Amino acid sequence: MAIKEVQTTCAYCASGCQIGMVVDTEANKILEAKALDGRTNEGKLCLKGFYGWDYLNDPQILTKRIRKPMIRRNGKSSPLEEVEWDEAIRFVADNLNRIKEEYGADAIMGTASARGPGNEAGYLMQKFIRACVGTNNIDHCARVCHAASVAGCQASIGEGAMSLGVPEIENAEVIFNIGYNAATSHPIVARRIVKAKQKGCKIICIDPRVTETARIADIHLQLKGGTNLALTNAIAHVIIEENLIDPDFIELNTKGFEEYQKVMEKYTPEYAQRICGVPAEDIREAARIYAGSRHSVILWGMGITQFRQGVSVVESCCNLAMMTGNFGRPSTGVGPVRGQNNVQGTCDMGDLPNQYPGYQNVTDHAIREKFEQAWGVKLSDKVGIQLTRVPEFVLEEKDQKKQLHAYYIFGEDPVQSDPHAAEIRATLSKMDFVIVEDCFFSRTSAYADAILPSTAWGEAEGVYTSCDRGFQRVRKCIEPMGDVKTDCEIISLVSTAMGYPMHYESSEEIWNEMIDLCPKFTGATYEKMELYGGVQWPCYSKDLSDKGTPYLHKGGKFAHPDGKGIFIGVEYEEVYEQEENEYPLSLSTVREVGHYSVRTMTGNCRTLRNLEDEPGWVEMNPEDCAEKQLKEGELVWVTSKRGECMTRCKPTDRVKKGSIYMTYQWWIGACNELTIGQLDMQSRTPEYKYCACRVDKIEDQEWAERCVQANYKAIRMEMGIDISQKGGEA
Repeated sequence: MAIKEVQTTCAYCASGCQIGMVVDTEANKILEAKALDGRTNEGKLCLKGFYGWDYLNDPQILTKRIRKPMIRRNGKSSPLEEVEWDEAIRFVADNLNRIKEEYGADAIMGTASARGPGNEAGYLMQKFIRACVGTNNIDHCARVCHAASVAGCQASIGEGAMSLGVPEIENAEVIFNIGYNAATSHPIVARRIVKAKQKGCKIICIDPRVTETARIADIHLQLKGGTNLALTNAIAHVIIEENLIDPDFIELNTKGFEEYQKVMEKYTPEYAQRICGVPAEDIREAARIYAGSRHSVILWGMGITQFRQGVSVVESCCNLAMMTGNFGRPSTGVGPVRGQNNVQGTCDMGDLPNQYPGYQNVTDHAIREKFEQAWGVKLSDKVGIQLTRVPEFVLEEKDQKKQLHAYYIFGEDPVQSDPHAAEIRATLSKMDFVIVEDCFFSRTSAYADAILPSTAWGEAEGVYTSCDRGFQRVRKCIEPMGDVKTDCEIISLVSTAMGYPMHYESSEEIWNEMIDLCPKFTGATYEKMELYGGVQWPCYSKDLSDKGTPYLHKGGKFAHPDGKGIFIGVEYEEVYEQEENEYPLSLSTVREVGHYSVRTMTGNCRTLRNLEDEPGWVEMNPEDCAEKQLKEGELVWVTSKRGECMTRCKPTDRVKKGSIYMTYQWWIGACNELTIGQLDMQSRTPEYKYCACRVDKIEDQEWAERCVQANYKAIRMEMGIDISQKGGEA
């Protein structure tokens, strides 16, 4: 046995943990993961870090690796057939060129992947869509999670990312934690919050559930779901009314405060109490605690972004930090803590319909001309379609010339992860041509006309961006098995076959092309990442003395052209869908600590799969359970206006009466059968965190158990799993 250890960056959440992969090079298998002393994780790992690599050994528990290209030769009614790469690439290129010629470039949509391929592949995907296809119809999963953070922060402070670094959290004097449960989303960040508490930090937790953070908070504002903006406006009202503002900071570094004040006038704590259900005095206490520190940090997650007013709540959080002068120093500012391992990086790479790499606007003529010269083509000046609007342009648009006809889905599983799953299935079924580029079979691959098998994390080189803007290297650990290619090679081959040649000898060559086009990233070279372990952007100079930027807005200078932050005041509006007699409960989606995204990775890791399996759980208040005569572990139906799913009942005091919570990675307990497709009108992010549902008792539990097992078996068989083998047992 020949053993080596490879240092790399974890493939799960965006904490950016450094891990050592112990590899048996003779067997070409990973044996274990070790925690390394990285900037953010300091020799610690979570469950997924320690045990989440097993899918690379392809145990075929849940689904299996795709080992050969596959196509449907005779349309959607024909089966997928394995073919050689030359045929698959030509098949994809010919169909995309045909659709482009018949309907125009804007008839084609592409996604990038935030779940493993790295920044280089993200850069190439948007380059392919823009330079080869000729459209700005490129997006990725940030649209369904933190697009509101990008839009809100850019509008307010000019930069759509965390303004501080993860290590700074533990030195905060106050942590204002809203809609974010670090213990399940980012356990390594949660460790920093606990350390801050141990050092005397005051914690304000705003969440409808009693989360792990709420349990250690000095004050927990347990608001009604969907009322975030009313509450943050009320906190702003108190800070203004009690003169807890920093007038010098406001005067020197911001604009729009007087107009903002007028909007906040009516949001007294008593007014907000009627909306949020939070006692007025608790609102006042929270405002005083937050404003009383010069090192106050605001951390948020999807508990504020996945609402119809997600952008406005992000802007409201920025307002609180600006009015109290909590920007521009260590351990201050705002922290939209990004979820997936490279969702920050995929935004950085320009996989957005309105921005090139480095957050440069596609509508800016000078910027567009720079990319045209670099790529040797004319580029569209039209902002592209967000991926959450794909159903609209397939199912609702009547003009064929305005419809979307082709969808290149790279490393995503919209059938499982997008809201209103029935609508997504109808959309993919109707489209002329669907391409899936991925390493595992998924719920979406069943709708593919072509499947292009790619390498996974640990099988290729690249760079990830952590949630706090840290570029870090991802290194190859094992050799890929089967007839697969790297994502960069696949994208380059398709582009070349379509008539726009792309070829690169290494990931570093791609990286260097990108940083030379992006002033914020220019100094973040591979050499520096090797030397320092990582580089936080912005990093403008390639000089080795420029190590990047730990925190943003130093001295109160914001990222707008005039250096001023902008106060934006917005009136509170109710959620899209209210409870009613038939659907008396509100549903919110949440994360689970042991699983990740659509579960194709963690579901194929033996240790993590053994922690929890189908059909998941619905968290309910014990009073609601008693009314329905439900017991823990019983299978129940959960139903909304859009669909139904079966899951297990979990009574818990963590949730308020009238509210239920589910995680989205399960196939049987698929809560996205229930969620609504209505969007934040600015970011086009779905309102995953609120819809009306009901829970019904199933009298015949034996039948329900058989139903779960039969459905689970059928889905895995569709994925090619041989359930007669040990690895595929239920």
